[in-house]
Amino acid sequence: MAELLLITGGIGSGKSFVSNIFSAMGIPVYDTDRRTKALYTENCELLEKLKYLIGNEVVRDGKLNKEYMASRLFSESSLMKSLEELVYPYLLDDIKKWKSLQSECGFPFLILESAILLEKPIFNGIYDKVLTVRAPLELRISRAMARSNATRESVQARISKQWSDHQRISHSDYVIESDSQRAILPQVIDVYNKMTINNL
Repeated sequence: MAELLLITGGIGSGKSFVSNIFSAMGIPVYDTDRRTKALYTENCELLEKLKYLIGNEVVRDGKLNKEYMASRLFSESSLMKSLEELVYPYLLDDIKKWKSLQSECGFPFLILESAILLEKPIFNGIYDKVLTVRAPLELRISRAMARSNATRESVQARISKQWSDHQRISHSDYVIESDSQRAILPQVIDVYNKMTINNL
């Protein structure tokens, strides 16, 4: 089975940009944020369990009521742990199915993109190698503010809830510097070559 490379990094680090380069090079990428949102739409069992956890209003016209869920999570922070405990097993199963399917296609390796999976023990063992994308804090903040029109305070609050780069790198096999000083493409090619050699 093809090795799975976890690409991680904090908000505004540039991990999605790096993942997109790998994708352009022909490597399949599993975007955990996008797939988690899709699971809310595709999985009726998950939606029913969400109603039990958060309330019937979390589903409107058969679809996830994102605004209501966000308001509940904001006002009741303890709900986030319960939500993770509910959703993560579904996400893990989805990753396993995707990995198995893609491994049949002969790719040298596969990519899993996520800001937080490295922090969550339930996902230990699903990925084989870890790549951290790192950028200076001020650059990350400015990128995140520009991307989502968020306030500086809200971005800093999100950053404070995630692991530090030091924590991520201590668990990583590769690091890519996304500091607007060093070219990213040669760094990606270097990791690509190492991953490909590992899987010959």
